[in-house]
Amino acid sequence: MAAYVRSVVSLASAERRVFLTQGSGVVVASKRYVRGLRRKPVKVLFPDEEPGPRCRTSERHVGRTKGGEAGGTSSAAERLQERGSVKARGDVRSAGKHAHLTQDLVDGLRFERAFPGDKRLARLVSVARSRTFREHQGKILLEGRRLICDALDAGANPQMVFFSTVDRLRELPLDKLRRATLVKVKFEDIKIWSDLVAPQGVIAIFSRPDPSRLNFTNTGHSVPLSLICDNIRDPGNLGTMLRCAAAAGCHNVLLTKGCVDAWEPKVLRAAMGAHFRLPIYPSLDWDKIETHLPKPVTVHVADSSCVPDRRRETEDLQVDVPQKPSKAGDYGWVSTRRSRSNVSYEDYDSDSDSEDEGLSLPRVDSKLYHESWAQSPTALVIGGETHGLSLESVQLAEKTAGHRLFIPVVPDVDSLNSAMAASILLFEGRKQLLKLMQTSGRKWKSKAEGQFS
Repeated sequence: MAAYVRSVVSLASAERRVFLTQGSGVVVASKRYVRGLRRKPVKVLFPDEEPGPRCRTSERHVGRTKGGEAGGTSSAAERLQERGSVKARGDVRSAGKHAHLTQDLVDGLRFERAFPGDKRLARLVSVARSRTFREHQGKILLEGRRLICDALDAGANPQMVFFSTVDRLRELPLDKLRRATLVKVKFEDIKIWSDLVAPQGVIAIFSRPDPSRLNFTNTGHSVPLSLICDNIRDPGNLGTMLRCAAAAGCHNVLLTKGCVDAWEPKVLRAAMGAHFRLPIYPSLDWDKIETHLPKPVTVHVADSSCVPDRRRETEDLQVDVPQKPSKAGDYGWVSTRRSRSNVSYEDYDSDSDSEDEGLSLPRVDSKLYHESWAQSPTALVIGGETHGLSLESVQLAEKTAGHRLFIPVVPDVDSLNSAMAASILLFEGRKQLLKLMQTSGRKWKSKAEGQFS
């Protein structure tokens, strides 16, 4: 009996130990389960937030519990879902980090697909439109297939190309885009940042070209004729003049510091690729102008006034035989203020009626535009319509035995547009120079010495 009681007691204590062990195991399991619930709902309650270090620790902890493989798979799926929600929400930083994950190939060339929220196009286009950025960072913005192809053919260095469809990208010479970053974006994004009424779906960022390193294809048809743009402020006028200079086969184009930036988007559209057909040197001081001209050279200035002295119209002056002015105030086509390299645009716009009124200007003879004036390497100076030519240009014309070239117009007409006057004079100069080369048998070496041979 005693032995039976002892066995029952031992059995009961063993069952108690087993129960306690199981019970403690349940408690421990419940504690682990509760700890898991305390950490896991963080993702459930806040699905739009990117998981932090604590959440990732919880995922690893849950993955190590029973059924850890299933738990790890669920965590990975939830993380992918969270990333998708971040992209859908347009988080710029998260989209920027994942924008480079998706890449495709077109004819062996790798390109990226921009995710929603990728601000590279907006950022680059906005800064490339700033003249300060273009000059300091050395970047320019080109839009459209034709302009980009002209730049690539001339040897310009592309940095980044944004395109809307693969067909648009194939229209470009892909072999010249090996070192550029190609990004496929939506056409709506290009339309927002485009300057064109009908965007072509392709925008490129280039390094600011060095005129001395570009390969110009029409140098064999050039003539010893240079165009000097003096204080041309209107982008449309400057672009038209550049286009005309390229069509006339000019040797180069020189821009003074008072001119609008040659890489302005409006100038690029009006020039129609002239930037990559002849050398263009911007923001030059007058003491550096002569270094870009062939020697010897004759500099002529365009007279936009048919009658130089408007106050003498009642004295029966002949329109085609203008009189020589005696002082600065008699010139209606030249500014009486000297150019200064550090003058701001606001200073140029301030007028002073009494400034340098009595200053004597150099004596420059006048000629009709169709008379013989281009008989040697020639430079033509075109002034802006607002302030006219600078004093330095007239002094250079006197120094090189140049002339005032004017185009007579009918009475009661003020003057021609500066771009229109430039086109008339440039093609007249080309005609005279070609006739000179045909009669003399000399050839123009524009690539080497910049002179006749």
